[in-house]
Amino acid sequence: YGDVQMSDPGIGDVKKEIYTHEADWLIYGMNWSVRPDQPYRLAIGSFLEHFSNKVQVIQLNDKTNQFEKKGEFDHPYPTTKIMWVPDKTASRADLIGTTGDYMRIWNVGEDGKITQRCLLNNNKNSDFTAPLTSFDWNETNPETVGTSSIDTTCTIWNIKTEQAITQLIAHDKEVYDIAFARGTEVFASVGADGSVRMFDLRSLEHSTIIYETPELTPLLRLSWNKQDPNYLATMVMDSNKCIILDIRVPSLPAAELQGHNACLNALAWAPHSPCHICTAGDDSQALIWDLSSTKPVQDPILAYSADGEINQLQWSITQPDWIAIAYHKQLQILRV
Repeated sequence: YGDVQMSDPGIGDVKKEIYTHEADWLIYGMNWSVRPDQPYRLAIGSFLEHFSNKVQVIQLNDKTNQFEKKGEFDHPYPTTKIMWVPDKTASRADLIGTTGDYMRIWNVGEDGKITQRCLLNNNKNSDFTAPLTSFDWNETNPETVGTSSIDTTCTIWNIKTEQAITQLIAHDKEVYDIAFARGTEVFASVGADGSVRMFDLRSLEHSTIIYETPELTPLLRLSWNKQDPNYLATMVMDSNKCIILDIRVPSLPAAELQGHNACLNALAWAPHSPCHICTAGDDSQALIWDLSSTKPVQDPILAYSADGEINQLQWSITQPDWIAIAYHKQLQILRV
């Protein structure tokens, strides 16, 4: 599968297992399906600079070792995020969520046909909508999703009733990402004002500023450690640093991971380990870090070089041996 491989900087090469899929367009949105009865299934979204975009469902055929297209639907504008319903028992409808101009929920039929189940719009009185930058699906209660918008707000939705539970002004400027902690009540957001803010649905009149960048440089992405909810990871715009935060010690990073030679684009905590995180960026590298040591972390434990700038990275929840990355038109899944 080409000459790329995950390598351990200290021990030599690890057995390589890589599968590559080439789409017809630049891939931006991307997410692993969570259902155990649908292994090696992902959704990918196009990044085309016009109204008409695509989302495809693809799945690895383990007999041919090729990805096959299982379904496709048209999407207005590129997806800013794609996420499958966090359904680890395959007991719910097979749903995909997307954000762009609105939050939409899509239903994947047993025949592979994909239909829009609902469009969530809290601004019924206006034709104008502020684009949504991201969303997160609550793992504990998959009827709840939270969206972030450039209009400074976050909105928490009940997808069953298709109603907003609450909408709040979360930041002083655009909100770029939102993430739920473990459980149903606590979530955090990052934005153009350079702050990480934590909210609790039981007391929304207060929020906690966990961290602010020294020059109030925008923070683009946020990921909550689901194994140890004291820890969050975030990344600064146009920076090669991944910042690890401990919510018990606000304002001071617990660690700063500086192994990339160009700006960071994506990060993902290991779904099965509290102390491992993967980062990827414009230096075409995906790096896995071990944060278990009490000493400052200098180097990653695994490094993978792709054939292009990596703009997306997802770690599979139900198949935690696999990480997916996207660069240019390529999707690759890597066995770690």
